[in-house]
Amino acid sequence: MSAELLLAAFVLDLLIADPRGWPHPVVWIGRLISVGETPLREQIKDEYWGGLLLVLLVVGATGLSALLALTLAGAVAGWLQLLLSLWLAASCLALRGLHRESQPVIEALQRGELDAARQALAMIVGRDTAQLDAAGILRATVETLAENAADGVIAPLFYLCLGGPVAGLLYKAVNTLDSMIGYKNQRYLHFGRVAARLDDLLNWFPARLTGLLLVAAAWLNGMDGPGAWRMMRRDAKRHLSPNAGWPEAAAAGALGLQLGGDAFYGGDYVEKATFGEPLRPIVIADYGRMLRLLYTSALLGLLLALLLLGVSS
Repeated sequence: MSAELLLAAFVLDLLIADPRGWPHPVVWIGRLISVGETPLREQIKDEYWGGLLLVLLVVGATGLSALLALTLAGAVAGWLQLLLSLWLAASCLALRGLHRESQPVIEALQRGELDAARQALAMIVGRDTAQLDAAGILRATVETLAENAADGVIAPLFYLCLGGPVAGLLYKAVNTLDSMIGYKNQRYLHFGRVAARLDDLLNWFPARLTGLLLVAAAWLNGMDGPGAWRMMRRDAKRHLSPNAGWPEAAAAGALGLQLGGDAFYGGDYVEKATFGEPLRPIVIADYGRMLRLLYTSALLGLLLALLLLGVSS
């Protein structure tokens, strides 16, 4: 993938994100997962092997479809292949989308409408939101922005840099599988194990890179850079996930907040570690500070990717 195409995809995501109602590859991947789960559960009694087959089918179909579409577009015209590559690459990125989807939560909080804020938050997080107070809603919003800085921005940039739109979509297929079936509950503990482990593997390096970029972003934004570095080194490995703790701990240190903590998922109480120190209560202004960290780390990640593509060309 060329540096120019990656830059254009990044700008396109910033300008239009994912317009509602437009076709989107990740939505199609999600539908394929939903359609494939039931028959595989019915036909294969061993949940582990059924889940493995679903992963193979979804990842294989995603990669082959992307390759076929790009090949056919190239056979028609070079400009058509270029436009398709641009659209596919931009669809892998979610920087503007993270901002857009989290904004209604904050707007509802600013109006004092806690029920509306909880409903908006439920659209972007996996935890139960019905009993969260204003501080809990804010904390969950900041946490999801920090975690998704890796899943939605830096990891896609990394895989687009490595292998263009096909590699980017393969990553998104695995990430979507994990978000839909990679839960450690009774329904998905065995069926989603392969998806969860594969997602952990693909995110191992990008998550740590995201943590480092958030530390750098804290310095550049006049936040607590040393605190971000210190909390990331101290707390990152506390997370139940081998990866999510790196950006969350770095963000907690940068903001001077304590993030994480126990939560309910599907009605089940889950004990979770905390990240950072409770130096002060969280306030709505911390959302804006987290956005600055998100955008700055994304730009740093883009610059790094462009540098690597320029060196390799």
